[in-house]
This record gives sequence, structure tokens and C-alpha cells, in this order.
Amino acid sequence: MESSQSSRIVDLESISLHIVEEGAADGEPVILLHGFPEYWWAWRKQSSAMVEAGFRVVMVDMRGYGQSDAPADVSAYRLGTLVNDVVRLASHLGWQRFNIVGHDWGGIVAWAVEAHHPMRVKRLVVLNAPHLDVMESVVRRMPSQMVRSAYIAFFQLPSLPEALLSAGRFKMLADAMIKTARPATFTDDEMERYRQQWQGDGRLNAMLNYYRALVREARPGLGRIVPPVLILWGCKDRALDFRLAKESLVQCANGRMCVHRSATHWVHLEEPEWTNGHIIRFLAEDHELDRPEPGLFEETA
Repeated sequence: MESSQSSRIVDLESISLHIVEEGAADGEPVILLHGFPEYWWAWRKQSSAMVEAGFRVVMVDMRGYGQSDAPADVSAYRLGTLVNDVVRLASHLGWQRFNIVGHDWGGIVAWAVEAHHPMRVKRLVVLNAPHLDVMESVVRRMPSQMVRSAYIAFFQLPSLPEALLSAGRFKMLADAMIKTARPATFTDDEMERYRQQWQGDGRLNAMLNYYRALVREARPGLGRIVPPVLILWGCKDRALDFRLAKESLVQCANGRMCVHRSATHWVHLEEPEWTNGHIIRFLAEDHELDRPEPGLFEETA
């Protein structure tokens, strides 16, 4: 951990979350939410650049991950509960309004935070994570996306996913990360750090319960997103078709999308300079987005 970072456990009454903070106390506030199966360290290539740009960065171990509490019940991972974790954390930090950046599951939660608390969120950046309202329709129309999403059905099984993913020191889970990324994206030392996090008591079960709660929960749609949104998307994502990104953008009243044609699901680790540049420029803007056509402004790399 860098010397400029500080780590602590925040007690939010019903849950204790581990956070890592970096940057000046009076910097523009940003909450960073990681995805599956990472933890706060997912943002190791973003945090310093954001701090240098003047932001106060808080990287969160989402419930069930890292050093945060890991409740055993599937119901503890309902989307509304995950949203409340973020909003209550911001209030604990004294942030009435804040920016939020999320990748994968962190992005799914970030979409929902902005949908349900639009007056709290200044700007949202989502990396390779769909707006949930478009997921079902895309899967229904695109058999290829149904195949890509088959792992979600596998995760619904009791106990078996935990047993298989953890076997051989989490070989299957580690391979899933390595094989869906560009070569050399994850070093042996980095994968060892992930394994150390996964082997904590109840961690893997908690991580899979995100998917179980998502399928089992009846929830209202998120609807149209009003505050400014930037979608960053690696087009070589093996799990999520680019159609999800395009249709998610249509759900934004004030949205922009930038895509990287050769990056995968792990765009923040494979293309950190590209990712950081877009995040920093977007969060630093004082004006509303200029959209040349309704719903779309797309840049490619």
C-alpha cells in the first residue's frame, strides 16, 4: 500500500465496510466500486492519477469482499442493500454529493445508486457493466449473450460452484480472470494477492451470493438515468456483448460512451492511461454534456 493511502473499517451499524482513502481531505469526492472477483485493489492503476488530478478517492471493499463483513444469507446481497451501503458510507464520510465509478458488479451497483439517489450523485462512470433494465431484453433477443451469461445459472447451484471454484487454490477462478484478459494482464504475484483475499472465511460464498440475489429478487426497474453518465467499454469482453453498452447508453438522459476496441472486460487494468484520462476529464467537467444526437456520443480507440 502506498504511504499516501489510509485504510480503516467503517461501522455502518448493520454492516462494517473496509475502505482505503487517498488524496486531500478537501478534494472532489469519488467512490470507487470494484467488480467480481476483485476487491479495493482493483483500482491500483487509477487511484494515484485521480489524486494527482485533485480528487479525494475512497476505494471500497464491497460487502462480502476483502476485509468487509461477509453475511452468509443470500438476502444480504439484494441490490437495494448494496445501494444503501454506498449511500450510508457517503453520509458517514460527510459527503452530501459525490461522484461514483464502478466496474462490473461495482458498475451495476453504481447504476442503481444513481437511479435511486439522483440528487446524491454528481457524475457516474461505469466500466463494462450494463444498466440492468436492458439485460433481460438483450439476452432474450441475442442467443449469444445467453451463452455468455451461462455462468450466472451455474452460480445458482448450492455449494457446487464454491467447491469447483476453490479447488486447487482457486484455479478455476484464477483461470477465468487470466483467460478473459489480455496476456500478462495479471502477474503471478497479483493472482496470489487475489487468492489470499478469496480464501477468507465465507468470502467465495458471499461473492457468489451477489448473483444468487440478483436472480431471486423481484425488484422495480431502474428507469432512465438523469445525472451525467460516462460509459467506458472494452469491446473484447467475453461475458458482455457490446449491444449491452449501446442499449445502456440509451437509458441515459445525459450520457456519453467511449469504447476501446482491443481492450477486454478488464479495461481499467489493460489500458490505465486511456481509462484514467477519460475518467478524470469527465469528472472535472463543470458543464452538461453536449450531445450531437439524442442519446449517443461515441468515441473509439
